[in-house]
Amino acid sequence: MERVNCLIIGSGPAGYTAAIYASRANLKPVLYQGIQPGGQLTITTEVENYPGYADGVQGPEMMVDFEKQAKRMGADIRFGLATKVDFTVQPYKVQIDDGDWIEAYSIIIATGASAKWLGLESEQRLNGFGVSACAVCDGFFFRGKEVAIVGAGDTAAEEALYLSKLCTNVHMFIRRDAMRASKVMQERVLNTPNIKVYWNTDTDEILGDKTVTGVRIKNNKTGEIRTIPVNGFFVAIGHQPNSEIFKGVIDMDDAGYIKTVPGTSKTNVEGVFAAGDVQDKIYRQAVTAAGSGCMAALDAERYLGAKGLH
Repeated sequence: MERVNCLIIGSGPAGYTAAIYASRANLKPVLYQGIQPGGQLTITTEVENYPGYADGVQGPEMMVDFEKQAKRMGADIRFGLATKVDFTVQPYKVQIDDGDWIEAYSIIIATGASAKWLGLESEQRLNGFGVSACAVCDGFFFRGKEVAIVGAGDTAAEEALYLSKLCTNVHMFIRRDAMRASKVMQERVLNTPNIKVYWNTDTDEILGDKTVTGVRIKNNKTGEIRTIPVNGFFVAIGHQPNSEIFKGVIDMDDAGYIKTVPGTSKTNVEGVFAAGDVQDKIYRQAVTAAGSGCMAALDAERYLGAKGLH
């Protein structure tokens, strides 16, 4: 069985940054890219808020840059999905693609999170062409335009408020007759003049051929169907951390986000660290994920050094 010093699971900004730092510390990291090499950024078109890219950059292109840099530093980047773990004794074991196992003295979990989607064909087809799951990332492109947002929790309320400062009107669709968001957030939304809330409303279809031109909604109480012209459609119905294989082994919150010791990337299992969106439900930005990837690599290096393994 192959044995390594540092195993990184996942390949978004967190995983690749961890690989860059771990390589420079001579930990000879092995990184498995997982089901979506490059992570959520590969389904993002233009990225304008990552420092250093003065003219903006396409999400997939940016992740290719991250991968190239990690490879140049000496990281061993591999295709493959971690499907099972055994963290009972050191070195820890991780199974790849339900086949071979690999042993590691330190593990960095950077498996990310996935946005929850409505499941409409038009939503997937227009993703990146007016459809987005991140207002903070993409709201800027819709300055002075009309947009719609679907969701009823604190995140949806926060994103609607963010969009209201950029866009002419924000049409907010809520499936029930009440919001799940906290009282304070609800009041802020309802008191914002350019946010129009539609209760008991389902999204029937997102309209547009090449880009979003409108949305067809249906009142689930009266059955009334109407079309609203919009240029942007934001989905804010939550995120799902990709932490399934660590359940029962690594401490998580109720939503499945991995808990880390505040100010570090340490989990409840010694030698196992977590970085990026799998442990961050608050910021969820490429730049914060990269920062936490750096933290995880430094924490892993210190851990291995203290154990006399590095």
